[in-house]
Amino acid sequence: MTSAVEHRGRLCVGIDPHPGLLESWGLPANAEGLEAFAETCVEAFVGEVAVVKPQVAFFEAYGSAGYAVLERTISVLRAAGTLVIADAKRGDIGSTMAAYAQSWLGEKSSLSADALTVSPYLGFGALDPALSLAAEHGRGLFVLARTSNPEGGDLQTAQVAPGVSVAQSIVDEAVRRNATEPGLAGLVVGATRGHGLDLSNFSGPILAPGLGAQGATAADLSEIFPESRKLLLPNSSRGILRHGPSVSALRAAALEARDEVESALS
Repeated sequence: MTSAVEHRGRLCVGIDPHPGLLESWGLPANAEGLEAFAETCVEAFVGEVAVVKPQVAFFEAYGSAGYAVLERTISVLRAAGTLVIADAKRGDIGSTMAAYAQSWLGEKSSLSADALTVSPYLGFGALDPALSLAAEHGRGLFVLARTSNPEGGDLQTAQVAPGVSVAQSIVDEAVRRNATEPGLAGLVVGATRGHGLDLSNFSGPILAPGLGAQGATAADLSEIFPESRKLLLPNSSRGILRHGPSVSALRAAALEARDEVESALS
């Protein structure tokens, strides 16, 4: 990942085939429209940005046909050297978590990505099967810590010890896990507001959703993330995708956002 962002910047572009976007692109809300959308995104983003993040739910909505489109999308992106974060936010325990990990990080799975978003709210330790598999195969996790949605605030800012929020406890546990496997456990920390976290000991990647349609700007990044910028991955999805269906317009929007991010974080 370090090499990829050095060459193609820190912007992460989402592939979110929301029904409203399909309609605005003149595409039907079915598997054929989904495939046309994904193929256009791949053509626009490959070779231009380091990281692409398909939102799994919008593919799952079309059942097995949607999964088939997602499989092809992940395969083409990775074959072209683009890093893929599967935004599935999986979280469970024991053998079920192990099965999720095999689905999204296993060598034999057609859905296998470079990294997976996961939820720690069944306990950080419940993520152990995914952490182990990611370490085995050179993949990574992005653990939800302080998310961009306002509904998460009450839970994530609740105190688990004096002066330590739930979100901070997740950061601290990620730091501990990364001590033996550097960069294995990344974090998801929203870019839409101040996060109130101490990230000074965290050296792994941070996925920062909220750029563009959710209201965050590139100029906000240096204030929200005064440290931990080397592998900070601001994510923009709808803010870029609204420029489709033109491949050239999508590519231009991604490059503009990428350059704004690099300028803001330089």
